[in-house]
Amino acid sequence: MTAVPDGERIAAPPRKRRRSKLSESLDGAKKTEQPRLFAPFRALGLVTNHVPFVLQTRSFKGATEGPRTHILTCLGNSWALWEGGKMGLLFVGPDAPYAISSMVMDGDAVWVVSGPYIIKYLRGKEVGRVENPLGIHLSSCAIIGSQILALTQDGKRLFVWNKEDGDVKYTLEFEPGFTATTLLHPATYINKILVGSVEGGLQLWNIRTQACIHKFSSSSLLSSPSSSAFSGSSCAITALTQSPAIDVVGIGFATGEISVYDVRADECLMRMFMEGGSIRALGFRSDGHAILASASSTGHIALWDLNAGGQLLHILRGAHDGPIAAIEWIPGQPVMISSGEDNSVRYWLFDSPTAPPRLLKYRSGHHTPPHLIRYYGDDGKQLLSASRDRSLRCTSIVRDSRSFEMSQGSLAKKASSLSIPLMSLKFPPVTALAYSPTRSKDWDDVVTAHTDESCARSWSVLNKRLGKHILDFADSGKGKVPIGSVKAVCVTACGNFGIAGSSTGAIHSWNMQSGMKRKSFDLGPCPPQVTNRFRSSSKKEGRCVTGLATDALNRVLIASTLDGTVNFFDFHSAKLDHSIVLPSSAVSITLQQDSGLLAVVCDDLIVRVIDIETQRIVRELGGFRGRVLDIAFSPDSRWLIASSLDSVIRTFDLPTGRLIDAFRTASVATSITFSPTGDFLATSHVDSVGVYLWANRAQYAEVSFQSLSDEDVVDVVLPSMHGTEEEEGIGSLAALSAPRDLPKDVFVTAPQLEGDLVTLTLLPRSRWQTLLNLEVIQQRNKPKEPPKQPEKAPFFLPTLPGLEPRFAVEQKAKEDSVKQKTKRLQKASAESESTFQKKLEAESLEGDFETFFNYAKSLSPAALDVELRSLVALDDMRLFLKAMVQRLRSRKDFEAVETMLAVFLRMHGDVLIANAEVRDDLNTLLQTQRRESERVMELIASSLGTLAFIRDTL
Repeated sequence: MTAVPDGERIAAPPRKRRRSKLSESLDGAKKTEQPRLFAPFRALGLVTNHVPFVLQTRSFKGATEGPRTHILTCLGNSWALWEGGKMGLLFVGPDAPYAISSMVMDGDAVWVVSGPYIIKYLRGKEVGRVENPLGIHLSSCAIIGSQILALTQDGKRLFVWNKEDGDVKYTLEFEPGFTATTLLHPATYINKILVGSVEGGLQLWNIRTQACIHKFSSSSLLSSPSSSAFSGSSCAITALTQSPAIDVVGIGFATGEISVYDVRADECLMRMFMEGGSIRALGFRSDGHAILASASSTGHIALWDLNAGGQLLHILRGAHDGPIAAIEWIPGQPVMISSGEDNSVRYWLFDSPTAPPRLLKYRSGHHTPPHLIRYYGDDGKQLLSASRDRSLRCTSIVRDSRSFEMSQGSLAKKASSLSIPLMSLKFPPVTALAYSPTRSKDWDDVVTAHTDESCARSWSVLNKRLGKHILDFADSGKGKVPIGSVKAVCVTACGNFGIAGSSTGAIHSWNMQSGMKRKSFDLGPCPPQVTNRFRSSSKKEGRCVTGLATDALNRVLIASTLDGTVNFFDFHSAKLDHSIVLPSSAVSITLQQDSGLLAVVCDDLIVRVIDIETQRIVRELGGFRGRVLDIAFSPDSRWLIASSLDSVIRTFDLPTGRLIDAFRTASVATSITFSPTGDFLATSHVDSVGVYLWANRAQYAEVSFQSLSDEDVVDVVLPSMHGTEEEEGIGSLAALSAPRDLPKDVFVTAPQLEGDLVTLTLLPRSRWQTLLNLEVIQQRNKPKEPPKQPEKAPFFLPTLPGLEPRFAVEQKAKEDSVKQKTKRLQKASAESESTFQKKLEAESLEGDFETFFNYAKSLSPAALDVELRSLVALDDMRLFLKAMVQRLRSRKDFEAVETMLAVFLRMHGDVLIANAEVRDDLNTLLQTQRRESERVMELIASSLGTLAFIRDTL
């Protein structure tokens, strides 16, 4: 064993935070390779993982509410800081370069170990980092004063840095046969540190002198010398914690043994043994009661009475649904905090020193990846998610504290009385889910189907619990007819009926308020073509129902079967009206109730879209390289999004049937759902317990909708809990904006589609009707009688001195009338021209008068009427007639020209007839107007004939 001082300096901490891998990948990729429609937004449902959390307690002078607590949890590559009182989320750190393996808090600073780096954050922003000069990944760290200590992942070295400048002060190398795993700074031991090993040994080091002070052999730490002969890592030290007593530490081993050890006297004070796996965490109670809590890798927590020689007080079986990562006691309070790999943090309250603890509060999420997610409601603020952990959760998009798990009853008390795991009492995993929030305030609104169960269950999201009714198929079975398991469920749009279909082909309807069975739908025998292709007999027992859906008006019930048929029932009479035979098996169906489009996922890797009104296949969408897992419609029914086993999420444009967006994720998306408001796409993935949101960029910027090929698929990193990084301004704008080199949008209407067609102004029809009938409107709105002069003037009007009262206003009005009689103003007004006349004179006589007509169309009917009346000069009249002729020849603004001509001729018809020099212009206008009017009538007649033919054909 040697201690080697290392004077090497590492690079100074960067002034700016390193850019995340997502930003680097976006910078390295070309702009044309960015996802078109969806940009990573944020992750939901992540609370903690296997890395131990960090508890920080702060007391303030004069505070009456007690000390404030903060909890720091790890989320993989990022971290989250929670307020301990109400478990509210305060900060979420940005993504680190590597997965975080250890964390520590130092005042307001957060230090995390990520690969070969130790990164420092302040209020969620990186302010510095230190690096392992050897480039080896680090495993755990600790802070002693102004020094940072970290073990390498291989357990052979211990590095010591200076916090201020990031210099490596020392590098401690352990002797062969000693592989370090844990660190602990004993209380009141200056510059001392305890290091535990895989071999079961313990060493006390002095950092300042770089010397090993003492070695504690595994034989003295364990209960018997034979324990040191265990092979492998069975006697490894897995937990090391400080007790309230000086010189005393708690040591946990992989064998399940616990040792309370006096390091100063080198003496084992007491030993305990916990069954059920290795010791993962230890914690001493600090409010005056000598109690030690230990956590195992099987999710149990044991409480030991140290005053009774280590007697077992209580054991909380199944405190977590997985290995427990850490246990901490709040100083001076009878509250214990535990976190586990089941993605949860739990508070345990001790009402008395000897009573078992009770669960006070917790924050949790799915501890296995969710496989089914659906948006709930019409506001897009809640998500229903189901997982293999046998839970159904409601996740809030807006605020994480509003998320909750749907209650399945008093399972904790029952599991405790029967001494069985809580998981064994929960319902089997959910396989199908349907809801309708229309009557959610009156009765249950969610129906679920579960694995290998012959019944469906109702739930109430408003009450956050299991519903009152069980929709059981066993009551419907008569004789020897097999019941089968429920495969598909549906809730009608009105919220009054719940429908379920089984693997034997039975379809029943229940009333959601009373839970009573109302109707049964009979699929009947298989069609002949299905019998010849899939089956050897036509019995209906094996016609497994794979999907159910109803329209918005409860007229039609649609059921898909595994033998490849889509069946349409009359909902009221329960009769089978029509069946569509598909080329392959139907795996699932999704109905967009607003548009009446039904998407069917088939086994031949094709998604077929059926119009339920015509009951015909209108689109076939392919190109998948793996089985289609889930599909979702956009709220406007324009897009269909599909996820498949090839880890690609594709978006199809239904009007054109083209693929307009596709991106590949690192893991397969098992379920997808689109927000009812159209702002987010939510996905769940096979290797993550979170739900990921993708922002719909089409709501914030213009997006090109051009067809894609397989070469255009882009690899995208999953969103993080931190979301879009604030300081990466350019990167975030690029993620939520369209590329600059956008091609011309194919849906933009051209000014003139074709030369033989006539283009209208696209202005409201009322605009031109008002101009034609403006005189009638003004006459109708004219007051019936003139306004009356007031009998007495108000007292505040100024008066002139004299016997008779006279007002000064009359004299002022006379002066104004005298001034208005001057000829200078009349001459100036006669010489001035309006903007209307200026634009008319500025146009070319052989042009189409585009600028003039654009200005005329922007005027109100009253203003345009005044401008037409102001054309009193004969030259202005001839120029206006020329403009009308040229505009008719350009075949634009046809209804505007006709309206303006009618008003103009009605105003100045007598003047035009009295002047012979205008006759040629009128003849040219007549011929042009007659020719263009005949053209318009021919086009209208042709369009009406085409529409009549199409209507009669369909």
